[in-house]
Amino acid sequence: MGSVRWAFRCGSWTPTRSEWLRAARCVQREEKDRIGQFVFAGDAKAAMAGRLLMRKLVCERTGVAWSDVQLGRSPRGKPYLAPTLGREALGWSFNVSHQGEYAVLAAEQGLQVGVDVMKTTMPGSSSVSEFFRIMTRQFTEYEWSVIQSSGSERQQLAAFYRHWALKESFIKAIGTGLGFNLQRAEFHLSPQPITEGQVQRQTMMHLDEEEEDTWMFEESLLDADHHVAVALGLHSQPLAGQPPSPWAPPPTAFSHLTFNDLIALATPLTEEDPAYWDSFQSKAEAPERQSSRTPPE
Repeated sequence: MGSVRWAFRCGSWTPTRSEWLRAARCVQREEKDRIGQFVFAGDAKAAMAGRLLMRKLVCERTGVAWSDVQLGRSPRGKPYLAPTLGREALGWSFNVSHQGEYAVLAAEQGLQVGVDVMKTTMPGSSSVSEFFRIMTRQFTEYEWSVIQSSGSERQQLAAFYRHWALKESFIKAIGTGLGFNLQRAEFHLSPQPITEGQVQRQTMMHLDEEEEDTWMFEESLLDADHHVAVALGLHSQPLAGQPPSPWAPPPTAFSHLTFNDLIALATPLTEEDPAYWDSFQSKAEAPERQSSRTPPE
């Protein structure tokens, strides 16, 4: 069995021409084209990092050659491995997320997995109270009581994004997308504070008002502003050829990767395309209206 937790700080990544063209050559052509269609450079960098993280995982943990890795997406957008890669590769479940400064990947052998990262930021165009009013339906009455009793505005926002990451990690693990009623999953947070470099597993989920014991949630901080949640669940039916997994594999902290780490095993899949760099250079990093303000302490 195995666990992988990787984080790449794509927000502060300022790729050189050679890095961007190298990255573009090392993803599938259709993914390169899709990434090239992003309007903003920040979104393109995050998407590129996500694809490189997935390919690195498959090569490093299964021994499949980079050129043989075929990634697809389910109708609901969840990435998966082509079934031709063999039983060993199919034993891995993986998921990626990107928000704020980071792209992250979580993977497990023998378990369902979903991951979500959220940055604690001020709402872009409204007060905190108005932002919470708009988001009322996303959380239960109990969860709102926890969020709004957390202290300062920053602490309330941190609690909000912590709950949001937990819900998203679960939804991504089960692959239901927007059709899931978020109020069905209610989270009861660990009384212990989340700290950088430590993995917490005390948070519990109530599903349809019943405590759920077939799911486990890991929480940690990548830095002071970025909370990440990993949902781990038992498969309803064991994967073919996989032995029963221990329900509590040792917790794994996120490792921070460099660009060189991302492409250490990479081999080019397409020819170099100089126009791809020209297009990337012409993009703004993010929308002007997008707020990156961090709440005051």
